[in-house]
Amino acid sequence: MCGIVGYVGARPAEEILLAGLRKLEYRGYDSAGISLIEGDEIRSVRAVGNLDRLEAALAGAADGGRGRARRGAQAATLVPPATTGIGHTRWATHGAVSEENAHPHFDTANRLHVVVNGIVENYVALRERLSAEGAIFTSQTDAEVIAQLIASYYDGDLASAVTLAVAELDGSFSFVALSAEEPELLVATRRESPLVVGCGVDESFVASAVPAFLRDTRSVLYLENGEIVVLRAGSVEIRDQSGAAVQREVVEIDWDEETAEKGGYETFMLKEIHEQADGLAETINDRTVSGSGVDLDEPGAFDEAILEGIQRVVIVACGTAYHAGLVGRYAIEEWARLPVDVDVASEYQYRNPLVGPNDLVIGISQSGESFDTLAAMRIARQRGARVVALTNSMGSQATRESDSALYTRAGLEIGVAATKTFTCQLAAMYLLALRLAELRGTLSKARIAELIAALRRSPLLVDELLGSVGPSVDEVAERCWQAEFFLYMGRGVGVPVALEGALKLKEISYISTDAYAAGEMKHGPIALLDERTPVIVVATASPLLPKLVSNIQEVRARGAKVIAVTTVGDTIVTPHVDATIEVPATDAMLAPLLAVIPLQLLAYDIARRRGLNADQPRNLAKTVTVE
Repeated sequence: MCGIVGYVGARPAEEILLAGLRKLEYRGYDSAGISLIEGDEIRSVRAVGNLDRLEAALAGAADGGRGRARRGAQAATLVPPATTGIGHTRWATHGAVSEENAHPHFDTANRLHVVVNGIVENYVALRERLSAEGAIFTSQTDAEVIAQLIASYYDGDLASAVTLAVAELDGSFSFVALSAEEPELLVATRRESPLVVGCGVDESFVASAVPAFLRDTRSVLYLENGEIVVLRAGSVEIRDQSGAAVQREVVEIDWDEETAEKGGYETFMLKEIHEQADGLAETINDRTVSGSGVDLDEPGAFDEAILEGIQRVVIVACGTAYHAGLVGRYAIEEWARLPVDVDVASEYQYRNPLVGPNDLVIGISQSGESFDTLAAMRIARQRGARVVALTNSMGSQATRESDSALYTRAGLEIGVAATKTFTCQLAAMYLLALRLAELRGTLSKARIAELIAALRRSPLLVDELLGSVGPSVDEVAERCWQAEFFLYMGRGVGVPVALEGALKLKEISYISTDAYAAGEMKHGPIALLDERTPVIVVATASPLLPKLVSNIQEVRARGAKVIAVTTVGDTIVTPHVDATIEVPATDAMLAPLLAVIPLQLLAYDIARRRGLNADQPRNLAKTVTVE
């Protein structure tokens, strides 16, 4: 997701900011920009595309940059290189990919600039109020609200203005602000979104991740939620929300640059598993701003008019995306009462499918470049269907060849085995299902509000789960990592979770693994079981648990060892299995968001024990662009 860099010190800031942004490119972005305090003005340069384009734009603006002559009352003076500045790489959420929507953003007087990660959930109300007070907005983003809000409180003390502004903001975010009136100062804060401080000799850094400043300092201060940090060249002051000083020990890190890019995790895959709470929050929160409804409209991307009058939904996808589509089928059919077909895209294009104008066809692809999914989408569109690309990649082929795009916001995923893109695809499918239910009147307002509240809680539950599930997963991995065959099973929405868990184990551990609907055990797969077979059962709370217990008993009668993913407090399944991995309670339809995470971690732990590289599984590529 987006990257933030800030610098205040004695060295030229432009080079430091650009180098820091280069180190954050792995997070993914579609535009970039920097702002520098030069003399009594702020110079800002933004560009759509990669950092090469930003550097070219900076070079093109050189006559307004370093060495620029300023005419005063007496004589022209040369402005020395800026030593205070902020930079940003943007992964678009609110507003199209454009120079106007790129960061940094600024207030009406262009005296205060900010770079922002995350989402301001109440930006609409704040924008309306600030506009009425005279603020002139120049972008479609929620982030610009922060600059205008701080400016409304600014009276010469940036730290105080930030403190007052933060008290009015809802959402999860981090940002850094600078003011032309206080040229040797940066002020930053975070709420749920990462932000770290680097302490150098007579210079200070702030960034969304350590790699941005690792070449300059290994002395780090970690900020807690709600804290505000005031950075000067020779000092760093942390304050709490009341303005009181907070003492924090500087941590000396010994990471190399590759480890730093992984956030201290041993692999990108493990890092990305732990980024799922952030990805879910980015995907869900601003689309459920009111707390009682879903708004998918996004200028230049998704037009909700495409949903009107549809009579059937068809989902085409491959691999992990196909499993997300299977979960989406359950949600759309249950909530919106529409028939849903889910097809493997590589087969759909050769089926001469029956599809037409009253059908909504959703192509799910994390990259937006999957050959088979693109081919299936083209056939559907040629036959008059309305086609939506559900993807993590703006500007991808799928978005160019569809009628609308529904974006997940997982950020760049480097690990070949999909993790955070899967859970964000699930979140997007849930949002779509709820919006269809609203439009069709198939759920009560109370039930929709209940489901939205549960969906909005899911990032917190994922965060809670990731902080607690490790020992249980480790115990199971130790018990069964040497097995040569695994069987996964589930019922209802547990079936696609079982399929995805089995796929993860195959992809990175190279273990022969199968997955079935539990009711199918007696129709063949049970012949494969013996006392050496671990059977992983997705058994989160649902009305189907008594049926699932019967299937578990059939499995155990053949000597297999059963490990169940259960909901905390379960008493139905637990007495009948050999081990459990617990996940927090949520609505039964939303349980896949949680149940899949232990299965991702289990596959990872087994691969690690087998000495395998989870980031680069053999024979696989991140994007499949051939048939």
